Amino acid sequence: MSSCNITILDGGMGRELERRGAPFQQPEWSALAMIEAPNIVKEVHKDFIRSGARVITTNSYALVPFHIGETRFAEQGKTLAQSAAREARAAVQESGENVLVAGSIPPLFGSYRADLYQADKVIDIATPLVEALSADIDLWLCETQSLIAEASSIKTIIDQHNPQNKPVWLSFTLEDSEQTETPLLRSGETVAEAVTTMARAGVSAILFNCSQPETIADAIVVARKTLDDLELTDIQIGAYANAFPPQPKDATANDGLDELRADLTPQSYLEWAKQWQSQGASLIGGCCGIGPEHIAQLSTHLTSA
Repeated sequence: MSSCNITILDGGMGRELERRGAPFQQPEWSALAMIEAPNIVKEVHKDFIRSGARVITTNSYALVPFHIGETRFAEQGKTLAQSAAREARAAVQESGENVLVAGSIPPLFGSYRADLYQADKVIDIATPLVEALSADIDLWLCETQSLIAEASSIKTIIDQHNPQNKPVWLSFTLEDSEQTETPLLRSGETVAEAVTTMARAGVSAILFNCSQPETIADAIVVARKTLDDLELTDIQIGAYANAFPPQPKDATANDGLDELRADLTPQSYLEWAKQWQSQGASLIGGCCGIGPEHIAQLSTHLTSA
């Protein structure tokens, strides 16, 4: 596989807010800064842009009942999501750079926990987020998806509220608590099945995020072969790993902060990105614990390929 030209994505918002001393605690996570200090969110966006990101993602990941509670979501969820989109758009405008804004639609019932999925609540949670983000974004990024059913349902809701037909990117998180014979989602479903389903649903890109870089490399290979076999080679492949150690199946995202791997320096992360690029990924950034300094390395060394 020859190298692809790369679009650089941003890095992880939540841990960057925490590193800067922004309002940040569990269970609100990155939502707390959106509530109390949205200007800091904008500054993080601008730092990622200065580092070379050409797609930034709205800080709407934690704007779900799992993080902010049912009452606050009902009262403020839509307004906070609108603010998240506007802060991202303002960051782009103030930067003067040609940068796209991706509207983040997160896992609706908690990161990594396919077992907590509630099909009957998807519409009530996803719809206000989609409606709130739509005006100020350039594309959709349905991210950290653990199971195919939730990803498919969110894609359907986006399609119903996407009159301008903005591109939809779909990103899966992978089983990385143990080695498996073939790459799996955290639900246990295969990457091949997930890629097939979402490609046929009409997404513009399939990515893998919030997983260890070692696991993502294997998933990209499967994704590339699957798309080639389907003759859907116009669908882009992407990757943005986290800096966490392996996460257990019963991960409890609201109970505390995970330690970050010391070995994923900007230079070592670049080496993984180069491998992903050689395997066919054309959208590359970072997730939790991957900061502007990592993105700067990607921008410097990958965009000339």
